[in-house]
Amino acid sequence: MNKKSGGLAVALGTFDGFHSGHKKVIENVIKSGVKPAVLLFNEHPQKVLFSKSPGELITEKTRNELLQSWGVEPIVLDFAEISGLSYEEFFYDILVNKIGATTLSCGFNYRFGAKAMGDSQKLRQLCEKENMQLFVSEAVIYNGEPVSSTRIRQAVKDGDIELANAMLGREFSYDFLVVHGDARGRTINSPTINQFFSEDFIVPQYGVYASFSVIDGKKYPSVTNVGVRPTIGNSQKRSETNIVGYDGDLYDKNIDVHLLKKIRGEIKFPGLDELRAQIEKDRELSVRISKEKGIIL
Repeated sequence: MNKKSGGLAVALGTFDGFHSGHKKVIENVIKSGVKPAVLLFNEHPQKVLFSKSPGELITEKTRNELLQSWGVEPIVLDFAEISGLSYEEFFYDILVNKIGATTLSCGFNYRFGAKAMGDSQKLRQLCEKENMQLFVSEAVIYNGEPVSSTRIRQAVKDGDIELANAMLGREFSYDFLVVHGDARGRTINSPTINQFFSEDFIVPQYGVYASFSVIDGKKYPSVTNVGVRPTIGNSQKRSETNIVGYDGDLYDKNIDVHLLKKIRGEIKFPGLDELRAQIEKDRELSVRISKEKGIIL
């Protein structure tokens, strides 16, 4: 049977993490021979349906950079506007008529339409009826279990960034705006950049992480504290990163910080001298970890 040609090959899913399982779905449209695209939502479906996001695992900037590097067109829909459509209406009104899809790709556990009544089997039946090609990806397995955004979120919350990164297929990262802090870091010879997590973004377990930061395309080893800085006494959670080998002005810029490994929990030190000594040890360890992972030569 000849399948429809032309149009778009559209990857379907929530794509809230762009993890290795999501990438497998997207790779099918890239290899399809049809112009590849991915369907995205302006808000996480759970936020629209239940008024609470489960915690985003990727920023919009990073997501768009990945898609651009893969040559995939993003198509962003307002989830609230389509959430009431039946699965047949979503297929015909949105995928076929509005987007012009002729090839589709989804995961084995894909659900769509009002009350999630549609699944990959119903999608296959619709595609066969319309002479459209459909790819259905099986689960990507890591440590004996399917990779999922839920597993990755839990790993991030547990501070197991290495596990999260392995399932993501990339480093867990964020690129929030650098804001002015209280300049305490400079008083202990450790200037830092302060970034606040957006409301819907997952916050890693409080602690100190080996990391690297990207400035003007160059990777710098860094050490990142996520939490409330108990020694200094600040209750507002943030990401505070000391970048090794860089001392320029980064205020009001969006800087990429990539976490590599948790190296210790947050500690309330007796004083700033003890904190200064520990930060130096953290910097040395972070540089070593970055070299071991091949991030920094």
